[in-house]
Amino acid sequence: MAGLSDVELDALVEQAVVDAYGEDEQLTAFHAVIGDALAVPFRTTVLGMEVTVTGIDLLPGSGIVAVCARGRHRQAVGILDLPLPTPPPAGAEWIAAFRHWAP
Repeated sequence: MAGLSDVELDALVEQAVVDAYGEDEQLTAFHAVIGDALAVPFRTTVLGMEVTVTGIDLLPGSGIVAVCARGRHRQAVGILDLPLPTPPPAGAEWIAAFRHWAP
């Protein structure tokens, strides 16, 4: 994702929010595109613990979150705070576009 230029990120943002008006609709649009494009499940490390990202959700007050699982425990982690593995999962460019857009 570090390899994407501002022009490429702007194009992804435009594609995501083309029919969305206002910040709330644009957030919902990003949730939809990230949810559709991001290849889950995948493993990553959060606070030194290996977790499995099982999905993406939109939570009031928290925005777009990754649903992380470890054993029977589940935790929502803000998508912009989620450390991505190397190599990142398919569709991670949409997280980069969301970071570029985020107010």
